[in-house]
Amino acid sequence: MSNLTNKANPTMSDVARKAGVSPMTVSRVLNGDTRVREATRKLVADAIASLNYVPNQAAQRLAGARAIRIGFLYANPSAGYLSECLVGLLNQASPHNVQLVVEKCEADEHGLEQARRLIDNGVDGIILPPPLCDSAELVDLLAQSGTPAVTVACGRPDDRLSGVRIDDYQAAHDMACHLVALGHQRIGFVAGHPNQTASARRLQGFQDALAEHHLPQAPELIVQGLFTYRSGLDAAERLLSHDPRPTAIFASNDDMAAAVVAIAHRLALDVPGDLTVAGFDDTALATTIWPELTTVRQPIAEMAEMAVRALVRQIRDRRDGAPAAPQQVVMDHALIRRQSDAAPRVRPPARVGKPLRM
Repeated sequence: MSNLTNKANPTMSDVARKAGVSPMTVSRVLNGDTRVREATRKLVADAIASLNYVPNQAAQRLAGARAIRIGFLYANPSAGYLSECLVGLLNQASPHNVQLVVEKCEADEHGLEQARRLIDNGVDGIILPPPLCDSAELVDLLAQSGTPAVTVACGRPDDRLSGVRIDDYQAAHDMACHLVALGHQRIGFVAGHPNQTASARRLQGFQDALAEHHLPQAPELIVQGLFTYRSGLDAAERLLSHDPRPTAIFASNDDMAAAVVAIAHRLALDVPGDLTVAGFDDTALATTIWPELTTVRQPIAEMAEMAVRALVRQIRDRRDGAPAAPQQVVMDHALIRRQSDAAPRVRPPARVGKPLRM
């Protein structure tokens, strides 16, 4: 019989040698880490059985009791988007023994001061939603400091940090194809804030869908927005002042889409009879206005949950002495049809007067 099996109290290192793996792998198997391959899991299980190894439960509880402090920096103008993010973060905080430290940045800030303060105060990691996930200066700071971080909803994520997102290009492409399939040929588009990489991806998806269906792209039907309700009002006024006006308007988030609906109502236009309106995100606002919005569902809360889990894994791996490489997770989106879309009228009604400013 080997020296290993003669030991009265075999250790995790003994199990690792017996299974031909690292102690880190044994720890992951014991903690139920799903990333361990089944064949490796079986090797570890067999070694544990062979050695009659019993984990030190007291030590495991002590290690697990050490809280993880995660900073969340935000500067998003959409209250609905922020609310969904916070719901996701809080859903995962308690199960993973996470303490959240929430810091607000002003719209014209890059979050550098707040991030440095969080790092100096000893946070274990940081989560960055848009638009801060697109700040090159902030990403550089986190990467150079070695601080574990996860970006959420970044259109072009940096490989130095982990990220959770959807395919913004494909999501916008899907919605544009849906509008074309309804019969719309003159479609307005309200672009998102230019400081977010997701905005450019959504615009490109929209434009490519129109090109694939051989529809002319009228420059006057693409209007810049800022992801705010106010910017949506201004964009809708511009789009609906054209003659002929668009029969459908696709806005890059629900806040701006809701503003388009409001302007349409001011002009006595029926939505969707006279004007189809589509949004993006599927925040609570999409179902609190009338008519309820057809929109792209971006699973914001679930993305925030995934960001917490990914960051917790990075932090625990680091504590165990085995930092993991950054990972990019692309989650599914969905096109949600409600009451704000329909086929265009055969003969659009006469042009209405100049929009009233709200």
